[in-house]
Amino acid sequence: MRRAASGRSTLYAIGMSGYCDFAPHHPVHASYHAQEYGFPQRDEAVLFERLLLEINQAGLSWETVLKKREGFRQAYGGFDVDSVAAYGEPDRQRLLADPGIIRNRLKVDAAIHNAQVIQRLRDSHGGFAAWLDAHHPRDKAEWVKLFKKTFRFTGGEITGEFLMSLGYLPGAHRQDCPVHLHLTRKGTPWQSV
Repeated sequence: MRRAASGRSTLYAIGMSGYCDFAPHHPVHASYHAQEYGFPQRDEAVLFERLLLEINQAGLSWETVLKKREGFRQAYGGFDVDSVAAYGEPDRQRLLADPGIIRNRLKVDAAIHNAQVIQRLRDSHGGFAAWLDAHHPRDKAEWVKLFKKTFRFTGGEITGEFLMSLGYLPGAHRQDCPVHLHLTRKGTPWQSV
């Protein structure tokens, strides 16, 4: 599911996604819908960015997050895991004062903590992408339990959207959406189940 452009209603992606109806022509959502949502990624900074953005969307619209995306990129050092993992109290205060991002202490603390977790995943699994691969396939409920055990601020919706946005769970696009057709030809992790 992808949050609607405005309001707090949720659009369901599996078989009935309104996101695939309005996003292609929307000035903020079009590019994300056509070039990122549901597309497999391996790069650590991209995975960290997606996790950070999904966490920050909690309680807000996805459009709000997309509009602040560049602010997040600047505030969080280009989503460099090692930089964010080393953030201390002065960095927390800087982030909480930055109007270019969502200023929520729990979300800021989760970003720093989760960067430290990703560093540890390098040692245990060879990296974040390898960790995801090592636990694939799982159903959403199993993924949610794993994420809650591993990361901070990763409930069911955040975990589900994160994994759907990377192709680990199906449902990012309606089956008749041209992007869905492109992704199924290209191949996604959920297809290998």
